[in-house]
Amino acid sequence: MKRGIAVFASAAALMGIFYFSAGKWAIHHSTVALADILRDDRDVTVEVSVRRDREMEAIAEMIELPVVILSHGNTVKHTEYSFLTNTFAARGYLVVSIQHDLSTDDPMVTKAGEEYVGRRSQYNRGIANILFTIDALKKVYPNADYRHLTLVGHSNGGDISMYFAKLHPELVKKVVTLDNLRVPFVTDGRVKILSFRSKDPQFKADPGVVPDDETCAKAGIQVVRTEFQHNDLSDRGSDQVKGFIGSTVDDFLNDLGEDDSPFNMPRPSKPHPTIDQLAASVPDR
Repeated sequence: MKRGIAVFASAAALMGIFYFSAGKWAIHHSTVALADILRDDRDVTVEVSVRRDREMEAIAEMIELPVVILSHGNTVKHTEYSFLTNTFAARGYLVVSIQHDLSTDDPMVTKAGEEYVGRRSQYNRGIANILFTIDALKKVYPNADYRHLTLVGHSNGGDISMYFAKLHPELVKKVVTLDNLRVPFVTDGRVKILSFRSKDPQFKADPGVVPDDETCAKAGIQVVRTEFQHNDLSDRGSDQVKGFIGSTVDDFLNDLGEDDSPFNMPRPSKPHPTIDQLAASVPDR
């Protein structure tokens, strides 16, 4: 009996080690430098993150990877959202974080009175980056689901995500925004939306961007109002901020029935051995 308990404890310890490694060390991060020849060889650098076991299963054509497209905020780099990247990658997503802005781009200028205060050209550029990146990744990760995207974006990147969902609803399943300020939410209920709102007096959403409570309830939109500052909704924020956002995203995905934690491994072809069987296989000392 003691031997069986010892084996069970060892198995539990191994699962704990696996969970830790799968959540942190077993995520494969790679940087891919692309050039869009249709836009004068525009540089499009992306960071691709995926759990190694899921990557191998996709290569073996055992599964199709769900896809997250992550868009950064203005003046924030695409690599400054590792807490979100790891949250989605640990659940089995192929996470693609795109650098939308280049040092050679014209500065973003606010034009009061114009649609989206004059930001539409930046949104269109971001959408072009996303579509180009998807086409390029299909060659590297052909066994990924590019037809039901999850779009994640902070600030200007959140507006790019929401604008993409407006223009290409047939390609979008979920949108997660962190304080997008200009583009009104999609409210037809076809896209599941989670939005974090800061409590930052310098960053206020334009009128009509965030729907009222009744519209949110009808459309299945979840709005989370926080005490956080706008620029803290990235790796620049505290562990408390990042932990809260990560756990809320987990709950959002769980509510949608998407539970692909590292423990949720493919079912083996034969049943697991029992504790007594494991114990019997260990020689007496």
